[in-house]
Amino acid sequence: MLPAFLTNGRSTRASIVVSKTIDGGSNPSARAKEKDMTKVVNYISEAFEELKSNVTWPEWSEVQHLTVVVAVFSVLFALATWGVDTVFAKVLGVFFNWLKA
Repeated sequence: MLPAFLTNGRSTRASIVVSKTIDGGSNPSARAKEKDMTKVVNYISEAFEELKSNVTWPEWSEVQHLTVVVAVFSVLFALATWGVDTVFAKVLGVFFNWLKA
């Protein structure tokens, strides 16, 4: 029992209303979840069908060529970044040593 100041003198007994679905089940959200899952499955299957039929894929030789180009530029960019970082580190080292003196 709840204290009287929480109930304002009213009864604390409550009735629970349970809605029933057409087939007698008491979970109306089950059908909504099933519809949502059907939508997701349809979306995925349509996406795969789109990839198979409407996308123009490059030739294998072009894919290999472009992969080599990306790899070479990635290495060059990494070396350039390392070089700039090294130069800045040395310049800042000289600057802070100059400030100490």
